[in-house]
Amino acid sequence: MLVSIWQAFLNIVRQEIGSQVVETWLKAVTLVKWDSLEEVVHIQAPNAFVKDWIRTQYLDLFKLHLSRLLNVDNLTIIFVEQSEKIVTTVTKVQNLEDPKAAHESKQELSKSLDTRVQLRPVYKSKDHINSNYQFETFVVGPSNSLAYAASYAVTKNPGVLYNPLFIYGSSGLGKTHLLHAIGNEIKKQYKKSVVLYQTADRFVNEFINAIRFDKIHAFKEKYKDIDVLLIDDVQFISNKEQTQEAFFHIFNNLFEASKQIVISSDVYPSNLEGIAQRLRSRLEGGLITDIHMPMLETKIAILKRKAELNNEIISDDVLNFIASRVETNVRELEGLLIRVFAFSNLTNQPITLDLAQRVLGVVKQKNTTIGLQEIAKIIHKNFSYNLSDLQSKSRNKELSFARQVAMYLMKKNTEKSLLDIGEFLGRKDHSTISHGINKIQKLRELDLGFDNKLKQLEYELSH
Repeated sequence: MLVSIWQAFLNIVRQEIGSQVVETWLKAVTLVKWDSLEEVVHIQAPNAFVKDWIRTQYLDLFKLHLSRLLNVDNLTIIFVEQSEKIVTTVTKVQNLEDPKAAHESKQELSKSLDTRVQLRPVYKSKDHINSNYQFETFVVGPSNSLAYAASYAVTKNPGVLYNPLFIYGSSGLGKTHLLHAIGNEIKKQYKKSVVLYQTADRFVNEFINAIRFDKIHAFKEKYKDIDVLLIDDVQFISNKEQTQEAFFHIFNNLFEASKQIVISSDVYPSNLEGIAQRLRSRLEGGLITDIHMPMLETKIAILKRKAELNNEIISDDVLNFIASRVETNVRELEGLLIRVFAFSNLTNQPITLDLAQRVLGVVKQKNTTIGLQEIAKIIHKNFSYNLSDLQSKSRNKELSFARQVAMYLMKKNTEKSLLDIGEFLGRKDHSTISHGINKIQKLRELDLGFDNKLKQLEYELSH
């Protein structure tokens, strides 16, 4: 009876407020006792934190739906921890006069505990390092040379030089490759080192499960024993206060023990929104380096290296065509090359420019005559701010927005680097340029009206 009522309750809550609350919190607790005479239910939680959280956040939800399911008007709900629950349940079983009912109750308890064991996270020693990502397969160019050099340097003396190392840049430009390459190189040189690559979202889920299933001690012990911690996309712990608190202490413990920490993000540390100031200051405490979109020559070199790894020989005109198709993402660039490989192999045709154009489609090439001055003139025409305004130190809201639009258009429509754009606009720190570009890109994705405005600006640039 208890099991069926509890499942019905979970189903109702899932439909009413979504599965995330059920999966994250409510599946961590169990309905363990129902006293029909006193109209009291006991809900067991794995620890005090979960018990207090659920009681604070979802007590009304429990009362509403369990009252209906149990057909009572004045339901009392008592939350207990796991140790309390077992005593209560055993007492209940011993006091049952009906042997059949006692047997069913014991089965329910056994089933509940079996399920709990299966759900508890197992802390494996798996390092999540991808052996395919090596320094030897990373193509170095002006857009990533500092990040590459710093990454390789930390493998020679982990925990001493450049600790922490923070790498930032847009998605798909090679940050993950470098993190794995660091892990692989250190494992080669220091075979007894404990290395862990962890995405930030996996760290968050691991921490939540540790709380749910009372495994915080095991969670802390796991990270205490690490020699090299590689955290990818740290921005995903934004606005998660307790996860940040846990990560902050892990960071401090490893740093004080001279263990190497390498972190990647899509923005500069000080631009991470939803991250506590004291954690941001830790992230800024070592070497910060960026990766930005490579220029055409580097993109061609990346494609050529990828072709060599696949034992393919491709002409320069084909490589140039593929490289010109992608403006912001190396991962997408490699994806186009794989499409050409696949079509060639499936149809048994040689890779030619004609084949690549048929597979990927012929597009109008970027207007290489567009320069930074032309974009500044378009901004002046549409926003009434001239080049002097854009280069000024003014932080006027409307001017700052126009300046960020200029940054976005300059990066998207020219081959200029972030450094070039920063110098043109009088900004020495090119992380400011990266932040502005990312802000406009996100706004474009969310606001259809703004997207249409940018399309109009891009049309004016090309005509």
